[in-house]
Amino acid sequence: MDTKGKNEPTVHQRRTRVAEIADSFEWVVTALILAFVFRAFVMEAFRIPTGSMADTLMGAHFRLCCAQCGYKYNYGFVPQSYGMQADSMPRGFLTFSASRCPSCGFFQPSGGAMPVAYGDRILVLKCIYEYFEPKRWDVLVFRDPLDPTINFIKRLAALPGETIEIIDGDVYINGQISRKPRKIQEELWMPVYDNDYQPSRPREPFFNGHVWRQPFKVAGSQWDVDPSNATRFNLESSPEQINTMVYDTSIGNDFRTAYAYDNVREYSRMPFCSDLMVRYYATFFGENCMAGISLSKYQSQYTARFETGGAMVITKSTGGGGFVELARKTVKPINTDRPTEIKFANVDHQLIFEVGGEELSFDMGREPNTAGSVMAKVEPEVKIFGAGKLQLSHVVIYRDIYYTDIDGPGLCRGGSGNPFKLGKDEFFALGDNSPDSHDSRWWNQPGKGNNGNFYREGVVPRDYLVGKAMFVYWPSGYRPYPGFPVPVIPNVGWMRFIYGGK
Repeated sequence: MDTKGKNEPTVHQRRTRVAEIADSFEWVVTALILAFVFRAFVMEAFRIPTGSMADTLMGAHFRLCCAQCGYKYNYGFVPQSYGMQADSMPRGFLTFSASRCPSCGFFQPSGGAMPVAYGDRILVLKCIYEYFEPKRWDVLVFRDPLDPTINFIKRLAALPGETIEIIDGDVYINGQISRKPRKIQEELWMPVYDNDYQPSRPREPFFNGHVWRQPFKVAGSQWDVDPSNATRFNLESSPEQINTMVYDTSIGNDFRTAYAYDNVREYSRMPFCSDLMVRYYATFFGENCMAGISLSKYQSQYTARFETGGAMVITKSTGGGGFVELARKTVKPINTDRPTEIKFANVDHQLIFEVGGEELSFDMGREPNTAGSVMAKVEPEVKIFGAGKLQLSHVVIYRDIYYTDIDGPGLCRGGSGNPFKLGKDEFFALGDNSPDSHDSRWWNQPGKGNNGNFYREGVVPRDYLVGKAMFVYWPSGYRPYPGFPVPVIPNVGWMRFIYGGK
């Protein structure tokens, strides 16, 4: 019996296998083509290289925790300061420079060594601007007009045909202040002082150059610090007696536009920010109680008060101790003995008062002087007041983003006294980390176009728009152990959408 070739594949079987391999190869090629098409035209991943958009988006940075109060914050890693090329990422431990806690003001000296956290990795929706017009406050990815081989990421501040002027940190478009959408505003509030973070060794003389003391001055009033919990304030007075405590900037962090992310040597050069918000939780013990917040801007004092009977009132001082009522609203009386969130903000020429989810607001007008003559060198004041028996907890002061014009009036493109008008297909971009952002304000050369053409200094041309930043899919992760070369454990809690548009 001839058994030769009994187990060998037939010609038909060999042809079938060849066809299967060809089909598989075709599917692989098709998948690669689709991936390239998706990457080129739909969505692409980018890594944030620098801190120009911090704290919205992080470049390479050190993760710090205040040695005194435990407040966590990030401090930028600058490769050039270590003799490295731009965009370098070291694998080992490095010594970080001195930094300041953005809450308690403790100066942490240099000398500690720790790994550098990678920059955020984001997803960018490409070609969206082929079908939809860019919107103000979008977070844009675009090619650097001075070097189109490099991608930049900034926030869109002005659109084609508009005139932009930055006055006292705010963006004005065609002479009217440009207000940030609520979601974006919530992202951009920065802490000045958080009373929940109390120093463990307050007698050390490194809190803004002195020992730490409670920056809210309670002396002269019936406010006192809760003896069982230093993060709470107690008041017990008659309902008719208003008691006030004042935030003292000579003790706590002041209202200069300093960034914990940046070099502390620049802090003293920063201007004051007068767009502030105070938030706390009030627990009322009784029906005849009142709690309020007072914020000043330039030479005007604005107060917001809430009475447990349900009255919400915003007033403005008239000088000489008098007040004029700006807005009033009656809400349902609140339940006593339960904490109620109270917030008062003076931002973008608006007064916004919130109590337990109810809101009362007053529009001060959109022109530069409608909130009073601009006096950028006047430091604002923060006060908290109340009457009756109540307790405050989770007290925090925030400041708004402030677009700096630190080189003087008329020198910053689009700065105060130097408005900048955009032409057709021209955009104006700003970084959220304003003092440390190389953006439309400062570009000192024409943009490079194709075929020897050039674009105006300071503009992002429509041709160079890449897409809109949508999602942080990989915030800098964690290493399984200190010596591990790369951070492979995802930081799920910091995965987030990037808000923009209006």
